[in-house]
Amino acid sequence: MNSNPHLRARDLIARDRVEGVSAPETAWLEAHLAECSECRDFVDTTIRALQAVRTFSVTLPPDLAARAQLRLYWHTAQQRQSLRSQWAVWTACAVSWIGGAATSPYIWRAFEWIGREARLPDPVWKMGFALWWGLPALLAAAALFMQTSALESHRRR
Repeated sequence: MNSNPHLRARDLIARDRVEGVSAPETAWLEAHLAECSECRDFVDTTIRALQAVRTFSVTLPPDLAARAQLRLYWHTAQQRQSLRSQWAVWTACAVSWIGGAATSPYIWRAFEWIGREARLPDPVWKMGFALWWGLPALLAAAALFMQTSALESHRRR
């Protein structure tokens, strides 16, 4: 319980307007209000504020609910599409990496043969092999980044 009677009275005034207070608390509050003009003024201010809020009206467009429902439906459809496209990208990445790992020894030999036939220095044909290996991952990462940035820019609107 609060030791300051004014704070307790303000708390009881607020609670009485929202949820109600017990009979002993009501009796205490009425006794306190009979003696304290500051708390009586607070009651009057609270009553006027509540009346002002009750008389305040906001007119909403008649199609607001339909527009909100349509927006929610559209957003859900976008999320589903985004999820499907992400799965497609991740599946393509997995297939690409599995295929790359399976064919890696053959591609290595092919790059080595091309480097030897073209008389390229070892670092050049090895860099070509590294690009062959890393390019699909870079393209997939770029696609995911572009998709994420497009979704974020659309969400900000």
